[in-house]
Amino acid sequence: MERPRNFRRYFVSAVLAIGALMVLLREHRPSFLRPDLHLCAYVTTADGALTVVDLVKLKAVTHIPVGPGLSGMREHPTRPEILGLSSLGGYVWILDARAYQVSARIPVGPLPYALDFSPDGSRVYTTTSGNDTVLAIDIHSRAIVARAHTGRGPVLSHVSPDGRTVLVLNHAEGSLGIYDAATLTLRNTVSVVPQPDDVAVLSDDSVAFVMSRSEQRLSVVDLQRSVLVANLELAGKPTDMLLKPDGGELYVISPEAHGLQAINTWTHEVGDTMVLGSAPTRGVLSADASVLYVSDTEADRVTPVDVINRRIIRGALSERNPEKGFPIPAGDAPGALRFDRSPNETLLLVVSQGSGDLAVIRVRTNFLVTMIPVGDRPQDLAVKLYGEKEGTK
Repeated sequence: MERPRNFRRYFVSAVLAIGALMVLLREHRPSFLRPDLHLCAYVTTADGALTVVDLVKLKAVTHIPVGPGLSGMREHPTRPEILGLSSLGGYVWILDARAYQVSARIPVGPLPYALDFSPDGSRVYTTTSGNDTVLAIDIHSRAIVARAHTGRGPVLSHVSPDGRTVLVLNHAEGSLGIYDAATLTLRNTVSVVPQPDDVAVLSDDSVAFVMSRSEQRLSVVDLQRSVLVANLELAGKPTDMLLKPDGGELYVISPEAHGLQAINTWTHEVGDTMVLGSAPTRGVLSADASVLYVSDTEADRVTPVDVINRRIIRGALSERNPEKGFPIPAGDAPGALRFDRSPNETLLLVVSQGSGDLAVIRVRTNFLVTMIPVGDRPQDLAVKLYGEKEGTK
């Protein structure tokens, strides 16, 4: 009688284990995915390659050689393609997401670092710091269709929300170049903080905020009049800034200040300061702008912040498990963060630079699902949802 009893026990245990696994898989799988849709993350690594992670199977599926000194990776807004730059190779590369292979390498010049798209995705803009140039590339023909001279050491080109203006940050001379997006004709140049690194623009194209990682100040530029409005004093040197979709607030993250500051974009006043941890570095804002997730490179965690009420979220978002969700472990030296492409932002993805992993966090519960090895010293992160028969026209 003991053997049948043990068999029943083992059978019940197996059924429960399979059931638990099915629940776990169903919980992390984006519910909107059809069989012909694919959801993948793309991570650049120090060996000049790109690791592709299947976000349904939660595993790395391929490691693709791309080129030396990878930077500025972005997913195309409409086409099944990932674009980025080889800073040392001097070209823009384009990855066919369906075929897992590089479909084009477009020479642009020495030391490109970042790229941006026109609102309709028909053009790609980039700068080459080695010869002080800004370029426009037609995404269909892969040809350079416009170019212009810039100030010294341009590191970034940013397209305004209406698509009519391209802003260029001249790192070496501390200026913001304002160009016509169609012709790349220079309209004006405005002096800003020394060594500018990043720029954010209000949705009505009226004001630009220019950040420098080497300065404890933030420049405010009136784009209609092409004048510097103010240089705002910050609590510490910033590493990232995020603009609310409605444009009302700008959140500036600073490891020196151990947290973030909120900037009122209408009055240009520095508002609340929040202490978040040891070295908060990068952030990502939820679609409804209610929660900001911040990576801490020294504490090896991600901190969820209720930006509306100015508090750290110490419980799960669903409030079903009030003691879970903070802090969220995210490997060694977490950096870049992105949400998946699901409508409800099911997963939060975090690049762990020190441990060479991609951390996958379930947003609903703020629970670390898994750590996926992606390669040595990963940096940039992109996410793409595409169909098997999706065109590239």
